[in-house]
Amino acid sequence: MKKLSIGIQSFEKMRTDNYTYVDKTPFVKKFEGGGYFFLSRPRRFGKSLFLDTLRQAFLGKRELFEGLYLQDNWDWDKKYPVISISFGKGVHRTPEDLKLSIEEIFLDIQKEYQITLSYPTFKGKFQEAIKTLYEKYQEKVVVLVDEYDKPILDRIEEPEIARENREILKDFYSVLKDTDIYLKLVFLTGVSRFSKVSIFSGLNQLNDITIDPEYATICGYTQWELESVFEDRLAAFDKEEVKNWYNGYNWLGESVYNPFDILLLFSKNIFRSYWFETGTPTFLIKLFQRNKYYLPKLEELKVGEELLSNIDIDYIFPENLLFQSGYLTIKDVITIDNNRIYVLTYPNLEVRKSFTDAFLTYLTPDPVKKDGTKIDMLLSLRDGNIDKIKDILYSFFASIPSDWYRKNELQDYEGYYASVIYALFNGAGLRTIAEDATNTGRIDLTVLWESNAYVVEFKVVEDKADGNALSQIKEKRYFEKYVNKYSSVYLIGIEFSKKDRNIVSFDWERL
Repeated sequence: MKKLSIGIQSFEKMRTDNYTYVDKTPFVKKFEGGGYFFLSRPRRFGKSLFLDTLRQAFLGKRELFEGLYLQDNWDWDKKYPVISISFGKGVHRTPEDLKLSIEEIFLDIQKEYQITLSYPTFKGKFQEAIKTLYEKYQEKVVVLVDEYDKPILDRIEEPEIARENREILKDFYSVLKDTDIYLKLVFLTGVSRFSKVSIFSGLNQLNDITIDPEYATICGYTQWELESVFEDRLAAFDKEEVKNWYNGYNWLGESVYNPFDILLLFSKNIFRSYWFETGTPTFLIKLFQRNKYYLPKLEELKVGEELLSNIDIDYIFPENLLFQSGYLTIKDVITIDNNRIYVLTYPNLEVRKSFTDAFLTYLTPDPVKKDGTKIDMLLSLRDGNIDKIKDILYSFFASIPSDWYRKNELQDYEGYYASVIYALFNGAGLRTIAEDATNTGRIDLTVLWESNAYVVEFKVVEDKADGNALSQIKEKRYFEKYVNKYSSVYLIGIEFSKKDRNIVSFDWERL
């Protein structure tokens, strides 16, 4: 059995050291004619490996492609000089760090190709490198840039530094326009899609293939790839459970699995949030707090094409970052009068469960309190002890530090309380439906567990309870859609006090 390529980004190492490889070389063939391309995908999704595969193909390393699609579908007589650049190493804390990284890039180019670069500026050196390689090899140059945006994202919480890094990169990338005559292929990858105006000014020929159906499966594993390449390892698992946990990423084509998750699953033999644990969305949670974001909205979020396509340091929206960083994916596309509306949702159980859990961690950094709350809720549901859930929730809200409410008036906002309870149920791994539609209105939250349905309505009152939450469920008969489908249906009305920032009424009935 071949080795699992966990963390391997070198195509040569993968092909010469008995690692399992999912053949993505049919996509390499698409770039044989050259051009300018940009691809955005979440972290740890195989972007670096694909770029290195491109690199080896244009260098003419035919021996590495034996048995793959490209072996008989590439002109191996043509070899090109390749400038391979990565900003993925380390953290760029200051513009000086970024400048040092660029200096090291040029040192590597000089050493690899035995050339000398004498221009004093980065722009000059980059232009000089491209022209020199073109003249030395009498072939156009291939430029591959991995993690093009990392120096900006590293400092996204410090806008001034992020802007300085952006300006350095903007000047650096401008060379790609000025040296067009010497270039065969330019391919850039990253997590985010910064607007062309902000970072690729003038590079109008850049073809963004991020949500192009033709390239939807360029990174990640399709169902067929998973079942054919990992057939032996997959036999030990329930296919539907694997799919539920790790599939679901969609860029207007067939959905794919997160490769990092799959490799770790087969290595550890246990379902865990492997990908999510490699990065915490703290900045996004802070944006949620500042914007009073309604967390259940992420179940089915509708956005326009412009919001989905580009971000900039001065105009950062949670919806955009959520999609580009992989916490949301495309569920559907609605076209109305030539306007495209994208419907986003969580890709899978891993992200849904882990993201809402991260929200809770930001609320109360005490892991014992957070995990204890989720466990107690599950046990109460199992035992049918609904009254105890009130005490559990009351205790959790009481544990949230008062600083969380400072200067934002969250205690007045119904969506805040709904977001917290929604996160608790999701973090516990339960199936939830936010703003559940009925023929008489929308249920704030429905929780489904085994043969039970819990219909929940929230209200915020000034001080004292008025009982309107439970009354609304009954008056609008929200429960009817579940009565004949579940053996037990619970109606739960929860009211919160602005003054106390906690539950003042918890009424329930069982049908």
